[in-house]
Amino acid sequence: MMAVAAARELRDGEVVFVGIGLPNLACLLARATHAPNLVLIYESGAVGARPARLPLSIGDPALVTGSLMVCGMADVFQCFLQSGRIEAGFLGAAQIDRWGNINTTVVGDYARPRVRLPGSGGAPEIAIHARRTLVITRLDRRAFPERVDFITSPGHRDRAGVTRQSSGMPGAGPVRVITDQGILAPNAESGQLELAAVFPGAEIETIRRSVQWPLSLRSPLERVGAPTEVELRTLREVVDPGRVFLK
Repeated sequence: MMAVAAARELRDGEVVFVGIGLPNLACLLARATHAPNLVLIYESGAVGARPARLPLSIGDPALVTGSLMVCGMADVFQCFLQSGRIEAGFLGAAQIDRWGNINTTVVGDYARPRVRLPGSGGAPEIAIHARRTLVITRLDRRAFPERVDFITSPGHRDRAGVTRQSSGMPGAGPVRVITDQGILAPNAESGQLELAAVFPGAEIETIRRSVQWPLSLRSPLERVGAPTEVELRTLREVVDPGRVFLK
């Protein structure tokens, strides 16, 4: 459901900064269904990649075959991302707060963390420079605190709720947070994440208990349709015949 919902967010012809895992599934599904002209860019330097199989990492050789260009990581960030050519970027999150700030650095105090996370990678640059950012993460109370322990990638406001000053950059926090229960999106006025859409079988009160702030409901609240037969068949037979997404 997460892969399908993310795929539906993409439009034909867009340039997308792709990560491994669910974002990869979403992009390949979108290209195999409603967005055949999607341009995929990977952090490792594969531009316009058309992998014949599901890549295992951003360094997978499958990304090179058939790509439009293979360049250095600096070129990906400077020539494509920082120059505003990326229309959609996918991010994950160990923590994401009510303002869309993302933490992938530490849990607890930075100097003496309880858990040290993988770090930023290119996430801060994607959050700032992509024209819109999509986050994919499972809904869990620990992952959705009112305030993140550390801001790795900026959201719509800082941890004190102060609106960030405009710098002319297109990125202003995630436009959609796709979970396994529904989709959160920022309120147009406050910038605070609210429940915008619910997946089949999900219960609103369960979703509300899974975040650490009073979660508002968008009106009207969207009810997301279940995956179609075409989407399921494409995922299972074309995009991921090894069923990696079920493991």
